[in-house]
Amino acid sequence: MVPLNVEFYSDRDLYLAYMPFLNEGGVFVRTPRQYDLGDEVELHILLPDALEESIVQGEVCWLTPVGAQNGTPPGVGVTFVKDPEKVRHQIEQIIARHLNSSEPTLTM
Repeated sequence: MVPLNVEFYSDRDLYLAYMPFLNEGGVFVRTPRQYDLGDEVELHILLPDALEESIVQGEVCWLTPVGAQNGTPPGVGVTFVKDPEKVRHQIEQIIARHLNSSEPTLTM
């Protein structure tokens, strides 16, 4: 399983990366590294104001290649497969005030 590190500095950064349309939740991770759909990854996530990172096992479910239209940064969407620390719940609490925003995210 490939380790993938991601740090969110603000609520807004987290909102832009969160993928609420995935059944178990997930996040978009900016990276120029090439992945394939279905690749298993171990996400090391540092949420805003957190002192320690959380670890979630996930699977690549979205690809944005280098040079994508609309200037979207390259990266991968990762759906949560094993989330023992309930990171999805933590994310939704942090970004609750943004969830009804019309601001486009990095995936939709």
